[in-house]
Amino acid sequence: MNASLLRAAAVFVFLSLSLLQGQEVIDEVVAVVNGEIITRSEVLARYEMMVQALRAQLSGEAFETQLEFLKKNLLDRMITDLLLLQKARQLRIDVREQLRLTVDNIKSQSGLESDEDLRAALRREGLDYNIWLRQLEEDLLRQGVLFNEVDRRIAIDDADVFNEYKTRPEDFTEPEEVRLSGIFLSADETPAGEAEARREEISSKLAGGEDFAALAEAYSDGPAREQRGDLGTFKRGELDTALEQAVQPLATGQVSGWLQTRNGWYLLRLEGRKERKLKPFEDVKKEIEEKIYARKRAAAIDEYLGAEKAKNSISILRPDILDY
Repeated sequence: MNASLLRAAAVFVFLSLSLLQGQEVIDEVVAVVNGEIITRSEVLARYEMMVQALRAQLSGEAFETQLEFLKKNLLDRMITDLLLLQKARQLRIDVREQLRLTVDNIKSQSGLESDEDLRAALRREGLDYNIWLRQLEEDLLRQGVLFNEVDRRIAIDDADVFNEYKTRPEDFTEPEEVRLSGIFLSADETPAGEAEARREEISSKLAGGEDFAALAEAYSDGPAREQRGDLGTFKRGELDTALEQAVQPLATGQVSGWLQTRNGWYLLRLEGRKERKLKPFEDVKKEIEEKIYARKRAAAIDEYLGAEKAKNSISILRPDILDY
C-alpha cells in the first residue's frame, strides 16, 4: 500500500486494533462525557496504536519520554475528541462531500482505481474499511468544529508581521555558504608514508600551475575523483570544525594547506562564498504570517477547549487506567 494511505490508516483506525488483538477484554467505564462513555478497551486500543507509532519513530530515552507524555495525556485527548464530536453534532456539521473527496484523493495517491481496491488494500494491512472510514469522518468533523469555532476567527495584523521580522532577524537570515572543491586522500586506502609523498607531489604540481580539478580527478579517492574535486556547497556549521576553520580565511580561488581528519587528508579550494544576509521582508512575509497564525491558533484552541470542558459534564472514573 502507498505510504500516504498507510499514514492515513494509522491515524484513523486505532479502534480497529481492539478487534484484531484476539484477546478477551473486560470492559469498564473510564470516563463519561455528557452521558457518552469512554471504555477501558477504547483507551487501551488507542494506547497500543500510539505506542506502535512511537516505536516506529523513536527509541531509547526519546521513546520513553514521549511514552510517558502519551500515558499522561491520552485520556484527556480522548475526552477532547469526544467533546468535539458532540459539538459537531450540535452545529450540524456535514462533511460527507469532504469525506468523499478525501477518500478519492487517498485512492489517487495510492494508485487505487475503485473503492473495492481500497478495501482490499486495507484488508492487506489488517484494517477494517468501515472502521477506517468512520474514524476518517470523525476526524473531519473535529476539524470542522475547530475551523468553525477557532480558525475562521483568527486575524493576522500586518504590523505584527513586520514587528516579528524586525525583532527576530536571526530567524530570517540566510547563513553564510561556501562552495568548495577538494582533493581527498583516504587514510584507509593510502599508507601514511605513501600519503605524505602523494601530498607533496600534488602540492608541487599545484605550485607549478597545474589545474586543481585535473589533479583531483587524477589523485583523489572516493567521489571527489569522479566529480573532479567538486564537493558542493556548505552552510555554516555543516563542515567538520577543522575544515570550516581552515576555509574561513580563504578568498575565492585560494587553496588551504593539507588538513587531516579521521578519514584522511583534504586539500580545499574555495570556489565561492555567499555572505550571511537578512532575507528581504517580502520574501519571508508569508512564512512569518504562518508562524504567527500557528501560535495564535494553538493559543486559541487551548482557550476554546478549556472553555468547552468547563461548561460540559465530564466525569473521570479511572484517571489511572494506564498505570499498569
